[in-house]
Amino acid sequence: MTTYIHSFPCVRGIQAGRPCYIAMCPMRLVPKIFIFNEENVPADLRAQRTLNLARVPEISAYLLDNRDDYTLSAITASVDGVVQFTPASDTGLGQSIGTLTIPMEAPILINDGQHRRAAIEQAIRENPELGHDNIPVLFFIDEGLNRSQQMFADLNKHAVRPSNSISTLYDHRDQISDLARYLAKNVDVFSRMTELEKSSLSPRSSKLFTLSAIKNASRVLLKKGKGDLIAQNERELAKSFWEEVSLQMPDWIRAKNKELSTSELRDNYIHAHGVMLQAMGLVGAELIIRKESEWKKTISQLRTIDWSRANPEWEGRAMVHGRISKATTNVALTASLIKKKLGVPLSTVERELENRFPQK
Repeated sequence: MTTYIHSFPCVRGIQAGRPCYIAMCPMRLVPKIFIFNEENVPADLRAQRTLNLARVPEISAYLLDNRDDYTLSAITASVDGVVQFTPASDTGLGQSIGTLTIPMEAPILINDGQHRRAAIEQAIRENPELGHDNIPVLFFIDEGLNRSQQMFADLNKHAVRPSNSISTLYDHRDQISDLARYLAKNVDVFSRMTELEKSSLSPRSSKLFTLSAIKNASRVLLKKGKGDLIAQNERELAKSFWEEVSLQMPDWIRAKNKELSTSELRDNYIHAHGVMLQAMGLVGAELIIRKESEWKKTISQLRTIDWSRANPEWEGRAMVHGRISKATTNVALTASLIKKKLGVPLSTVERELENRFPQK
């Protein structure tokens, strides 16, 4: 009886005493070979999490929007069947290079990569040319449900999502990220005081800002959404705004010049935290539509604000029970207070939020 097979050029290796095989699989075969049908199976009888359908369109759009410049990591799968590896030679490096043969009737279970598999299927429907590309697949030999569940746990146990700051630093497609890098380099106080990798500052950090905070505040400042273009004049306007803000923050300048410790600033002042930067983005969005001379004059009044954490006006706004809060509502309430201090009218939404805020 003839057995139909899948054949892959591959490299054989050993992990924990078990053979494994890495192969390049044409994307057009991925939806056919890797079947995912466990949505209705109880969690304790599954080998991986259920498919999160919300993630699939995002990955698919990434493939379609970056047809000539995308990167996909390997799929990890277990083969429930007898496989055959035919080495290229009996000696030397050729012993580890060869052809992996898998019976077509052997189930191939995805241990890691089910969302990539679903996204590939969706993307190929819209652009069949993607089917000629390849994705690496790491094959293991299936040893039962317990082993497959353990593989899923091990593969995801040590996975750490990169910080928003380092994602911003390395993302060269997103124009908001590009703007954040530009500002971190060209606004004087940012250039010396920005943490580029972490999205939160340790108590002993010598930095005052994070790249992700600059990105988020500048997105709000220019009223930009995901994928929006940023013109050169908008880049320069954002730079001018943040330079003007920094000029009204003597403590920032003192910290930059090593005359004041950043840890002392964070311990004692609101303006040393991301909530203030985000709030200033909201405030600035209403100011920069005015004439430059007018908004700069308004910004100059920032010097008159008491930024001390001991100032009870910040409680319930930038702080909740004495702790800094970057929640959306707290950022909005912080911005409202800054606007009132600067004499900037509140929007209808801001007035409604203020009316719900318990007055002291």
